[in-house]
Amino acid sequence: MGEHSVVLFRSSSHALRAEKVLQGAGISVKMIPTPRQLSADCGMSLRFDRADEEQVACVLAEHEVPINGIHAI
Repeated sequence: MGEHSVVLFRSSSHALRAEKVLQGAGISVKMIPTPRQLSADCGMSLRFDRADEEQVACVLAEHEVPINGIHAI
C-alpha cells in the first residue's frame, strides 16, 4: 500500500466542503484530480497521509460530508 490515500466525492461542492472541514480539524490535505482508475464521478479528490485515514473518515462522518470512498494510492 502507498503512503497516501484519497477520498472521492460525487460533486466538487462536497470536495470543497471536505477540504475546509478537514483543514479546520488540523488534517493536512491536498486537492488533486481524481485518478481515473478510481472514479469518473467527480474530477476532484483530497489526498492525505495514509496514517490519517481513520481520522479523516470520522471527521467527515461527524460533519455529514458525503463521500464516494477512501482508497490507498
